[in-house]
Amino acid sequence: MLAVFAQNAVFTRALGVSRLVQLVGDERTNSLLFGLLLCVTQFLVAPVGWLAGGWAASFGLPASFRPLVYMACIAVVSGVEMALLYLLRLPWKRQLLRILPLAALNSCVLGTLLLGRTQNFTLTQALGFGLGSGVGYLMAVLLVTEAQNRLRSQAIPSAFRGMPITLIYIGVLALAIYGFTGHTVIL
Repeated sequence: MLAVFAQNAVFTRALGVSRLVQLVGDERTNSLLFGLLLCVTQFLVAPVGWLAGGWAASFGLPASFRPLVYMACIAVVSGVEMALLYLLRLPWKRQLLRILPLAALNSCVLGTLLLGRTQNFTLTQALGFGLGSGVGYLMAVLLVTEAQNRLRSQAIPSAFRGMPITLIYIGVLALAIYGFTGHTVIL
């Protein structure tokens, strides 16, 4: 639960923000499907990354090469997801196949793996952190998508409409969540 709310990877570490901002303005992509797919990807990558990270460390692989190991884990998991999506008959199959690479290569997925490794999580903790981070990202996507309707108000000066007000909104949410964890901002 801590990864979902208090340590939301989007708002406290800015993981995946670039794609989140692009996603909000994209009418072709269903935000809920993207968030769910990213959540599933993070959950599935967590145990694979945990095993591969332990294996890489036991063989003495330098730390500078470990992100490549994690990228390979992401590639394997997204390949399995792609194969499953081809086999299953889902009503959103086309859209899911189109957004899977965007979800799999989101910095939030790699960042969650790297954070889990630096924290020396157990397998259970890695699974929980992967799921919590995925659900947290889904909530962030839904919050920003819902706010986008309100951020189109005519009361907002034209210079701030669009991307500027979205970034300000994400920044204010990040500060609120960062303060919720007990941290203070040093000016």
